[in-house]
Amino acid sequence: MTTAPGIWQPHDSAPAESQEVRVPTGLGVTLEVSAAAEPAWTVTELADGVVEVEITPDRPAVVRVAWRVPCVDVTAFWAADGGEHRGLPPFWRKPRTAALEKNAPVGCLVGAGDVAVCTYAVGEVVRPVRTRTGVVEETGDFGFWAEHDAAPAAGLVLRLDLSRRPFATTLADVAAWWRLRAEPVPDVPRLARMPAYSTWYAMQQHVDTAGVERQAGPAAGLGCEMIIVDDGWHSDDRGRGYGYVGEWEPSAAAFPDISRHVARVRDEGLAYLLWYALPFVGRHTALWDRVQPYTLTYKEHMNAVIVDPRYPYVRELLAGHLSRAVQEWGMDGLKIDFIDQFAVDDPPAPGPEADCETVNEGVRRLLALLPRECLVELRQPYVSPGLWPHATMIRASDCPLSPAHNRQRTVDLRLIAGPLAVHADMLMWHPSESPEQVAAQLVNVLFAVPQISVDLTAQTPEQTETLRFWLAFFREHADVLQHGDFQPARPDLGYPQVTASAGDQVITARYAPLPVEAPATGTLWVANADACTDVLLRVRTPGTAQATVFDCQGRTVSSGPVSLSPGLHPVTVPTGGLLRLDR
Repeated sequence: MTTAPGIWQPHDSAPAESQEVRVPTGLGVTLEVSAAAEPAWTVTELADGVVEVEITPDRPAVVRVAWRVPCVDVTAFWAADGGEHRGLPPFWRKPRTAALEKNAPVGCLVGAGDVAVCTYAVGEVVRPVRTRTGVVEETGDFGFWAEHDAAPAAGLVLRLDLSRRPFATTLADVAAWWRLRAEPVPDVPRLARMPAYSTWYAMQQHVDTAGVERQAGPAAGLGCEMIIVDDGWHSDDRGRGYGYVGEWEPSAAAFPDISRHVARVRDEGLAYLLWYALPFVGRHTALWDRVQPYTLTYKEHMNAVIVDPRYPYVRELLAGHLSRAVQEWGMDGLKIDFIDQFAVDDPPAPGPEADCETVNEGVRRLLALLPRECLVELRQPYVSPGLWPHATMIRASDCPLSPAHNRQRTVDLRLIAGPLAVHADMLMWHPSESPEQVAAQLVNVLFAVPQISVDLTAQTPEQTETLRFWLAFFREHADVLQHGDFQPARPDLGYPQVTASAGDQVITARYAPLPVEAPATGTLWVANADACTDVLLRVRTPGTAQATVFDCQGRTVSSGPVSLSPGLHPVTVPTGGLLRLDR
């Protein structure tokens, strides 16, 4: 392994009189450091194959660190903002930016066998970090660089992991490293990890008191513990735009007495969360003229402006709206949408009333004003660990009726969400959908918190029993599913199999016909979301076991002892069904 062949690309703007030094890491990789100041560095070994490198300039300057590794036996590149693409990008693509409002400064080059060839992360999680990663065509290497503004008291800190451990393990260690470096994060309450009901796909903007209350009892009866009321509560407009957001008064027609309504829903046993599009003030609000001096940009297609959190006036205005929901109306939590919209290109210079220079810092100060001791949902792509102190859960970005995308997005979140509960995008289906495919959707998000978003009063008995069975499984096994050792397989193929284990319990979800490893002892659960019902168990330790197969509604299909010899053993598990194997 050698240093990067050149850390500048034609569309980069190199700082004048930059100084370049080479920093050996002790891992067979030499870092190439560039800064318009004299850089000093320290290298600290954190574990075998893992180091932390801190680079500090002798005066404020942009610091860039670059390195490369041979692109040998490589299958995928994992990034926090990678979406569904897990291929290898070219090194010449434009840099990406991570900041508090969007993305996270982390990446992993994955090799055959799901090992991490190189996992990196940057310690800065509030201010912008620019990164470039990709295949260097001239050499066949995979190149990396990361840069941000640094100073003698706060340099660029890089975590570099070449241990070749499972990629999921190295990313979990990144999350733990970030948490050690961050301000204290409150414990996430159990409630945040329990199934939820959401109004969005079921009702869109057509929410009102009667409609929400009609879903509350059935949702609680099926095992949901919270209800999330989305867009539409604040206005009589149903145009799917944002021209009427920003004042956050309940619609007098739809929610004439919101406090009494919230109390009735809570009496059903559900916590109540309310949606806010935090950065927007719409053209058709009384606030429109008042906020014009305090805006970052106008979003014509949204019919709204993005307000500028660098101004105390803006922060107090927004925080006041959200605090009122909790303190006056009795809300248990807030669904905060569109934080990534604060990340505008070339924001205007702050005016004299602003009290901070950067939008990142303004967002941080805004979030610090939000109510404490309540549930707060965030969403991809704002996944920075800098947001952890201000949230309890984070949801996959919108992917209606797309189980594969929901699976990949929730697994991606699980890998770096640290202490936060990971929620799936809301689950919806056509009224005529089969119970097997309803179950398959639930299994696709088995390692996250499901949010159900269909009319529960219009489900068939078979659909209802499928929901009841799988939501009970989520609840009963939440500790293993959400806190166990988490090992998703084959990111290059969209995670066709995922396993979580704790103690003597192993839970594997199967999304493609891949063999499932059978443990030597304990209980194995196999949830089958694939159309192929021939589940192959890979047995390494001979013995007998008790095998019980359930269909998608939890009805027993077969039960009895099985003899297991080393090799592959087929077991028929219906689509949407479940195998329990006790050894």
